[in-house]
Amino acid sequence: MSVFDLTDKVAIVTGGGTGIGHGIALAFAMAGAHVIVASRRPDVLEKVAAEIEKMGRRSLAVQTDVIQAEQVDNLMKQTLDEFGTIDILVNNAGGAAAWPLEKMSPRGWDTILAINLKGTFLCSQAVGKAMVEQKKGKIINISSVAGLRASAGSAHYGAAKAGVISLTKSLAALWAEYNVNVNCIAPGLIDTEAVRPALDLQTPEKIRERMEAIPLGRLGQPEDIAYAAVFLASAASNFITGQTIVVDGGSEVGRR
Repeated sequence: MSVFDLTDKVAIVTGGGTGIGHGIALAFAMAGAHVIVASRRPDVLEKVAAEIEKMGRRSLAVQTDVIQAEQVDNLMKQTLDEFGTIDILVNNAGGAAAWPLEKMSPRGWDTILAINLKGTFLCSQAVGKAMVEQKKGKIINISSVAGLRASAGSAHYGAAKAGVISLTKSLAALWAEYNVNVNCIAPGLIDTEAVRPALDLQTPEKIRERMEAIPLGRLGQPEDIAYAAVFLASAASNFITGQTIVVDGGSEVGRR
C-alpha cells in the first residue's frame, strides 16, 4: 500500500494548531511527511511542531494570518527556503459564527468570508505558482457540509464554504495540465475543542441528542478528516481532482 505513503513530502497545513488542522498535521507526519503548521497562534503552533519532530519528521511553525497576503507570502518563502519545494497544501484555516442574516453587520459578513474564502484563495494562489512551476502538487481545501445545504443560522459561513467548493473546481480545471490536483473535504459535525461550546455540547444529554441525528451514531473526530486528507495528499488519489468528499457520518444521506 505504498501509494498512501507520504515519506519526505513537504506539506503546509493552515489552521494547524488545533482541531481538524492539528489532526491533519499529525496524520501527515505519521504517513512520513515533513509538516509546516501555520496559524495566528504561535503558542499552539510550537507544541504541534514539537509533536511532529518527536515522530522523526521536520517541522516549521509559522505564525500566519491567511487573509494577509504578505503573511501568506512569508509562509511560502520560509517553506521554500527551508525545504526547497511544496508538495501539499491544506487550506484548513477558517472560522464560524452563528448570526441571523437580518441582524448581521457588513463587517461580520466580510470577516467570515475573508477567513474562510479569501484565505483559501491567497494560499492557493501563492502555492499554485510553485506547484505549476514544478508541475506537481496536491491542494486540499477544507469546506463544510454548510456549503452544500441551507445554513439558516450562519448564512455567511455557508456562503463562504460553498465558495470554497466552487473555487476548488475552478482551480482543479485551471491547473490539471500541470499535474496539480485540487480537491475538497466537507466535514460534518466534528468533535473539537471549538465545536463543543459553540454547539452547546457540554452535557452527555446534548451529545447523545446530536449523535442520534447521525446515521453512523457518533460524532466525527479530527482523525476522520485527517485520514481523508492523507488519501487526497497521496498517490492513491492521482486521478481525482475537482471533487468534494463529504465526511459526516451519513448525515447528508438522512437521519437514522
